[in-house]
Amino acid sequence: VQLVESGGGLAQTGGSLRLSCAASGRTVRSYAIGWFRQAPGKEREFVATSTRSGDTYYADSVKGRFTISRDNSRDNAKNTAYLQMDSLKPEDTAAYYCAAIYSSHIATIQLSSKQDYWGQGTLVTVSS
Repeated sequence: VQLVESGGGLAQTGGSLRLSCAASGRTVRSYAIGWFRQAPGKEREFVATSTRSGDTYYADSVKGRFTISRDNSRDNAKNTAYLQMDSLKPEDTAAYYCAAIYSSHIATIQLSSKQDYWGQGTLVTVSS
């Protein structure tokens, strides 16, 4: 599975950004695809995830502001995940990473240490 993120950039407080994660691979639709972020000097943390069945889970810090979705193309080997980020806050500033895990266990899919594949990351900066 390969993951390529795009869509990061600079936003003002209260603004919006949408991140994309282009996932490819023969079995990519069997994976949960999620987003994690890492701010300078902090550990990587869970943001949101979407299971292969379409269930979604969010960190409390982004619930109600961020929305994760998946766009299943006709090509079974491709899948795009989006992270719509609204009402952005300066504390949302971080490098955002797309990740994929071959699991549907609710607790496991939210652990960065358990992810099977990672994208290269995209930087989001929110100015106050």
